[in-house]
Amino acid sequence: MMGLDIRNLRRAAVAALSLPALLAGATVASAQEAPAQSFEQFINGPNGSVLDGRQADDAVGSGLRQQLFAVARPDKGRIGVAALDLSTGQTVSILGDQSFPMASTSKIAIAATFLAGVDKGIYRLDAKYPLMIPVASRPFSTSVAPVKPGMELTARSLIELMITRSDNTATDAMLKAVGGPAEVTKWMRGKGFQRFRIDRDIATLVRDDGEFDPATGADLRDSTPPDEMVRLIAGLYKGEWLSGDSTDVVIGAMTRTVTGSRRIKAGLPSGTNFGHKTGTLNNTASDVGFVEMPDGRVIAMAIYVTGQGGRPQRDARIAEITRTLYAGFANPRLAASAVNDNTRAR
Repeated sequence: MMGLDIRNLRRAAVAALSLPALLAGATVASAQEAPAQSFEQFINGPNGSVLDGRQADDAVGSGLRQQLFAVARPDKGRIGVAALDLSTGQTVSILGDQSFPMASTSKIAIAATFLAGVDKGIYRLDAKYPLMIPVASRPFSTSVAPVKPGMELTARSLIELMITRSDNTATDAMLKAVGGPAEVTKWMRGKGFQRFRIDRDIATLVRDDGEFDPATGADLRDSTPPDEMVRLIAGLYKGEWLSGDSTDVVIGAMTRTVTGSRRIKAGLPSGTNFGHKTGTLNNTASDVGFVEMPDGRVIAMAIYVTGQGGRPQRDARIAEITRTLYAGFANPRLAASAVNDNTRAR
């Protein structure tokens, strides 16, 4: 992705955009409620509509949503997926309205909050801030994990590190600069995101990781529904909330991400233009970003995977879901079935 002219890519894609409807996540049956019959029998049976949020009398088609169900089954852990075609407004989601641990995917919002301050003249990209280095402490021994200041870097360098390499000390430097996690949540609320929330700095989040198992339940702290993450990425890509220069900083950094080579990247054809941000915590892995299709359309996607048996299996599941989304949106027949119908009255 090095050398990609991100501003020209965005301008070409945004020129064809229509205003998408707000995503609404599909309701999914829990693993504990799974019927005894095979998955194929269930999805094609009379109760299959419960899984994808459609009305019970709707015919189950053979489109993208159904294909996603086959690769994002909840029997080995919760999986949340949301995707949005920025040109057509077509959406698809599985557990899109359910909260998942963001892990490091939250760093996109942290960077955006700081950059919004740059646009207002509050901060400068050439101003220097110290890295926030964790100090050893026992899990849960304090409400906030102790840190100490390290070397100073410019905000531009810190954002590059936190996005491209998922550097936690750089992220906490940016969090401290904007006033802490609550300020990021406040900025997101101001943009209409009602369930996205950041509660802890990264040092505390990592130190206390493992308190809950995300495969069996949701800890609402530091979480987001996949559909809200997709809306965040789409809005940033389209330049809705930041200046052109600030948008280029965060979107450009996402195209240079080096983490997660076996996740979204592994599910895309060689040479595909894309940008992304990964996240990893106890029993959970995620990857969120945007992908350019062969015809120039851009698809924003967010994939949150828990369980599955281990990290290699979680990475492979993300790649498989990405491959399914790419093929589905590239195929007009399948993509047509991705129009979000979850807002229909029941």
